[in-house]
Amino acid sequence: MESSTSSLSERFPILHAPQHWAWADLDARFSTRLPPEYLVQSIHIVGFVGDRITVCRSHDGEWFLPGGTREPGESVEQAVDREIAEEAGAHRVGPLHWFGAHHCVSRGSAPYRPHLPHPEKAWLWCLTDVVLDSVPTNPPDGEQVVEVRAVPFEEAQALLRTNEEWFPDLLSLATDVRTRQVAGSNPE
Repeated sequence: MESSTSSLSERFPILHAPQHWAWADLDARFSTRLPPEYLVQSIHIVGFVGDRITVCRSHDGEWFLPGGTREPGESVEQAVDREIAEEAGAHRVGPLHWFGAHHCVSRGSAPYRPHLPHPEKAWLWCLTDVVLDSVPTNPPDGEQVVEVRAVPFEEAQALLRTNEEWFPDLLSLATDVRTRQVAGSNPE
């Protein structure tokens, strides 16, 4: 990514600030230091359709990036493929790149689901090229998606900022990483 974590944290201060996610009772901190796969509880995807970014809107009006919780025995790649189909009606057409994670510690006494890591866990952020070629499958126990769009970068930032104030920073980082990869340079 960048030559040092401090330069990234200076460039993206809101993304790198310590956070408490009350809805999950987690303390979270973003880093480009990638977690071991066994700590990855959830995956989320910045899905590119050309230069546009795939965003989803839930039944309650919240905009988000596709992603979610890993199922028992599921690899990160399998979780990405399942989640983008379920939430965006999409499939991957390019390689999957992990570019960062929210490293989390739960304040709860038990894992979210029995097969998931606890109390340490990670929310992995990935990027890939996708094709929107179907409709979200909306499984009953998942996010209920009512709209999927592939929008320009600035619009994605604006829509996602209504969800979390650090999303614009995350999209900027993902776009920077993707640009370097397309140009053929090493993203590290």
